[in-house]
Amino acid sequence: MATTRHRATRQGDAVRDALRAAGGFRSAQDVYATLRSQGASAGLSTVYRHLQSFADAGLADVIHTSEGETTYRYCGEPGPGHHHHLVCRDCGRAEEIEGRAIERWAGTVAEKYGYTEVDHTVELFGRCAACSP
Repeated sequence: MATTRHRATRQGDAVRDALRAAGGFRSAQDVYATLRSQGASAGLSTVYRHLQSFADAGLADVIHTSEGETTYRYCGEPGPGHHHHLVCRDCGRAEEIEGRAIERWAGTVAEKYGYTEVDHTVELFGRCAACSP
């Protein structure tokens, strides 16, 4: 995880606030639409740039949906370490979950094949209680 410090700007603050208020994973398009509805002047490329900057600095989690879309969730200061997510495919609500068995399995597979510096992502998608019929 990067330790880059994010430089605050008016537009960056607006992107951060919109992402924080969303409360779950949102695409750059979603954040952009929120900003536009609030009368903000940030362009879509600016939104993408700030979201990536937040992710690089460890201030936002990033996941790729089952449809291949990149989504972001503001998490503030970098957390305690590697984790996974259980994400509602309807509303975007997310729970941070540990995956100790996954971590052990990834390490075992990497070692078996002689790989080092292995990274991985595991995201679980479902429907939260509020969105379930």
